[in-house]
Amino acid sequence: MKCHTAILPDPIEDAAELFDLDPAVTHLNHGSYGTVPREVTEVQLAFRREQEADPDDFFLTAPGRVAEARTAVAGLFNADPAGLALLSNVTEAIAVALDTIPFAPGDEILVTDHGYGVVNLAAERRAAECGAVVRVVALPLEAADPAPLVLAAVTARTRAVILDKITSPTARVVATPALLDALAARGVITLVDAAHAPGMLPVDLEVERADFWFGNLHKWAFTPRPTAVLAVSAAWRERVRPLTYSWEHAGGFPGNVEWRGTADYTGWLAAPTGLALLHRLGLDRVREHNARLAEYGRRLLVERTGLGELPASPGVSMGAVRLPAGVAETEEQVRPLMAEVLAKLGTRVAVRPWAGGGVLRVSAQIYNRPEEYERLADGLGALLTPPGRSRSA
Repeated sequence: MKCHTAILPDPIEDAAELFDLDPAVTHLNHGSYGTVPREVTEVQLAFRREQEADPDDFFLTAPGRVAEARTAVAGLFNADPAGLALLSNVTEAIAVALDTIPFAPGDEILVTDHGYGVVNLAAERRAAECGAVVRVVALPLEAADPAPLVLAAVTARTRAVILDKITSPTARVVATPALLDALAARGVITLVDAAHAPGMLPVDLEVERADFWFGNLHKWAFTPRPTAVLAVSAAWRERVRPLTYSWEHAGGFPGNVEWRGTADYTGWLAAPTGLALLHRLGLDRVREHNARLAEYGRRLLVERTGLGELPASPGVSMGAVRLPAGVAETEEQVRPLMAEVLAKLGTRVAVRPWAGGGVLRVSAQIYNRPEEYERLADGLGALLTPPGRSRSA
């Protein structure tokens, strides 16, 4: 069966030359770790050389320079720099947010079964400390609109809800402005895990209001790892509890969570270079290219392999399909499957466990080409036969 080629984007010429990726591997898993453009790496190395040339001067001036970098980053989100902090990653950001919220015994923290595992574990840890309860909202893979299911799960005991802007395993948009507004109207504190949003989707934090919103820049915004942002609403900024104390603590948020002594700030200082590259390539152009290519890859996997089609959100640079029953249903089955896809097809993909058949996710970035998804689709079927079952079963 031939996939509809009308959705194919115009290629961005010489895009692969911007990166140091191994050409012997097909990289269809940008969403997990990103990759840093060569020119951004060079800028970060220059900052490291400057640091070693005069460490005293570098660290004495670093807080001010981090603040300048933060201001540049805030422009990507139409955000107030005073309400935005640079952090290492979403894992750190969720810890800061949860530690800031006072939970009482019996309070509920809602998460979904599409949420990132470590984020949900952080909620469980915080709940255990306070006597609160974590409740998981099940969102069926085929659900067209998760919002009604989330709202129906809210009770009088619900204190906070953690939602993904884009779900990691299934590449779905959940935390829409309308859903956040509806939760706020019910008096629920909202925390948005936007790990994949910066650089991928247009984000206006003046419209997309959440109490805590956090996302990685090193996935889709071409910044060095690890670089993330934590946006905090005005009502919570004076109450933010940093994970560690520092000499910037007295100044409050955002400096009190950014500064951690002799840490490596060079990636944050190089972050504006990554954003400048995105703008130079054309932010809308990059987003459209990636979203259309991801949709092409998703459709191709469904049409050539017969894998289950899952709902897709517009503008997302990743696509997910349902694997057959018996395949990647547990964590123990996931890594061997990804390793086999790499060994036999030379391709990096993401696989997540799910009862009834796991979920396979492909990403699209400007260095990818349609034929990479075609090769994956042509070779994948032979690898997906569950033990003891023939392909015709």
